[in-house]
Amino acid sequence: MNQRSVFFISDGTGLTVESLANSLLAQFQGFEFRNATIPFVNTDDKARRAVERVNAAHRETGMKPLVFSTLVDPNVRHVVSDHAEATCFDLYDAYLGPLEKALGAHPLSSIGRSHGVADHGRYVERMEAVNFALRTDDGSAVARYDQADVIVIGVSRSGKTPTCLYLALQYGIRAANYPLTDEDLENMQLPALLRPHRDRLYGLIIDPQRLQEIRSERRPDSRYASTRQCRYEVRQVAAIYRREGLQTLDTTSMSVEEIASTIVHDAGLKRPAR
Repeated sequence: MNQRSVFFISDGTGLTVESLANSLLAQFQGFEFRNATIPFVNTDDKARRAVERVNAAHRETGMKPLVFSTLVDPNVRHVVSDHAEATCFDLYDAYLGPLEKALGAHPLSSIGRSHGVADHGRYVERMEAVNFALRTDDGSAVARYDQADVIVIGVSRSGKTPTCLYLALQYGIRAANYPLTDEDLENMQLPALLRPHRDRLYGLIIDPQRLQEIRSERRPDSRYASTRQCRYEVRQVAAIYRREGLQTLDTTSMSVEEIASTIVHDAGLKRPAR
């Protein structure tokens, strides 16, 4: 398999450039990409140090690295593009020019706006949503469920907690999660405490074999992680979802980002208005 060094260089956190670049790289098979993120490159000196890392990778591998960057300051941007022994893709440069022309306005050239606290109210909402997800994790604080935008349910280790945290942090959505227990599965019905919130329930399901693999990492050679137990729980929870007519999602081969985005779309959830 072909190996290629990839650098994500940003004057902020690097989350934006990572996300977009990884989406592009995922379209190419047969490569093993060795990724490195260099965040907060907001001065010429930091840019030169980033270039040194890129050029060292070039010397080590004999192949030009790929550099994806989101650098607002033109001087910093040119240090990278002019001196890096790499194939460079400046994502801001590719879009800011056409956007400036289309909008008839000049960009602010303000560093870190995509993941900063430029909108303080929006930031506070996201942090409050994260705190809500933590307080209501794994069936805790059920008295707060009337404040939830969505309540994610499913068997243990089907992806409930990371999905709720991602919904909170990325979308500002108040997401609680509740694990269906052996008693719930045996009774083949929703717990009474969930029924008042039925219109906000969203069920996750997962392939039994994948569930067994995940549980074995946590508690190997246990009944909890046994193939028989995993098959039983998945079969029972699927039957409950069908009986109750709940929206469901198979998380077996989905990332947390995909799970969260699908729930937002399917459940018609909206980011808090500003």
